[in-house]
Amino acid sequence: MTNVAVILARGGSKGIPKKNLFPFCGKPLIAWTIEQLLAAKAIDSVWVSSDDPAILSVGAEYGIGEIRRPTVLANDNASSEIGWLHALDFFDSQRIPVTNLVAPQCTSPVRTSADFEGALAKFVDEELDSLFSATSLPDFNLWRRADSGVLGSFTYDYCNRGRRQEKPDQYLENGSFWIFRPAIIRAHKNRLGGEIGLWLMEFWKSFQIDEPEDITFCEILMENYLLAQR
Repeated sequence: MTNVAVILARGGSKGIPKKNLFPFCGKPLIAWTIEQLLAAKAIDSVWVSSDDPAILSVGAEYGIGEIRRPTVLANDNASSEIGWLHALDFFDSQRIPVTNLVAPQCTSPVRTSADFEGALAKFVDEELDSLFSATSLPDFNLWRRADSGVLGSFTYDYCNRGRRQEKPDQYLENGSFWIFRPAIIRAHKNRLGGEIGLWLMEFWKSFQIDEPEDITFCEILMENYLLAQR
């Protein structure tokens, strides 16, 4: 069994220019994900897939593998699935075996190597085909508008609100990482399929860096919840 991690990190970003290289707690943002993956003993190799030489050079500093992604596969219209499929084709061409692909987002740096370790153990023990990281939201009351514009409660019945303890479990896919078998993404062109499981993370690990104001908030979480424990 070979567990291979691929970090998709394109050079373009609208919300934060060069986001994957942006300084975060004293390091380029992508460096945190690289370090977490390298510290996870269950992961056999770590690779970065990018169209940006500066991002690839950060990966080289850590000694991880390099996948040069064509710009056409790294623009605003290219899905993550396209990037992962390109990486799997690269591995095939190099005869690198991949049993399970670990696919983290480096815009979700507030996590630890233990999250990858635990998720992979669960993935194998439960014989899953795909897995997503999530957080539990037992009392998350969502509303949405119908096509008519009328508001309606979506995740609960506002006419019968009930007690928090009586509500069923609800899970938010937090976007920190996914794990899937190559056959699944090739068959479905989707990161999720087959027997799907989840890896529960603490709520504070679920925040992502998409806009400039997210950086300071996530730095506070990283410094006070993770770095302070070292």
